[in-house]
Amino acid sequence: MQNPFANLRWGRWLLGLLLLAGLSLAGYLWVVTSWSYAEGERAGFVQKLSKKGWICKTWEGELAMINIPGTLTEKFTFTVHDEKLVQAINDSLGKKVTLYYEQHVGVPTTCFGETMYYVTRVRTLER
Repeated sequence: MQNPFANLRWGRWLLGLLLLAGLSLAGYLWVVTSWSYAEGERAGFVQKLSKKGWICKTWEGELAMINIPGTLTEKFTFTVHDEKLVQAINDSLGKKVTLYYEQHVGVPTTCFGETMYYVTRVRTLER
């Protein structure tokens, strides 16, 4: 005679496995979005700042970095999460700025941003 609770045991085991996988994924996402691999700053002129994405809209930008005269311009791509920072960057368009950022390595989707460089602060520089 077959045990009537055999399917229930497998269901609980499968539910526990799915719960463990979900918690592991949530923990991984928390670690890669809250812990930064590197921090730094870049100076230049913001060339572009736009809200992009099919499903998850994020603010993506480009900074033309200041180089030695006679060399090619280097572009630094970045992501902004804070709407106040977006406004501050838009207010500084056409001016020399310093962007302070954190680098987050291993973020699995573009819902958190298309780049791994998340701007945390902006400062307008005097000419």
